[in-house]
Amino acid sequence: MNADAVSSLAKATLDGSLPFPQIVGELIAQGVEYYNVDYASKSFTFYSAAGAAISAPLSFEGLSPISQDWDATALREAIRDSQQNDQKFRQFCDRAMAAGVQGYFAFLRGQRVTYLGRAGDEHVEWFPGAKPSDA
Repeated sequence: MNADAVSSLAKATLDGSLPFPQIVGELIAQGVEYYNVDYASKSFTFYSAAGAAISAPLSFEGLSPISQDWDATALREAIRDSQQNDQKFRQFCDRAMAAGVQGYFAFLRGQRVTYLGRAGDEHVEWFPGAKPSDA
């Protein structure tokens, strides 16, 4: 992984300068296997299959606090708005945190995202068009 390229893609995610599908494609091309968005520490961490890790700040100011209560319905609505209505990443983050998401892992090779709540709640969302391997 090239640290400058991955950091630049994290910045593009924050400022919305590239479409998200293009960002994902470029992360894969850089050798990113999965990444973690941690709302508590306000950071992204990108991981390669070889074990390398690159961190970048999630530098949005004034986000909602992470709710203590898990609201899976509100989370699914926020995900759908991002997938279908081109919701901006900042708005998604705000809504996810208000729904009780403390962070998530996006598994690029596995084509799914696992969202985690403060009490261990979780929701797995498959990439559009992807399906579980046993389905």
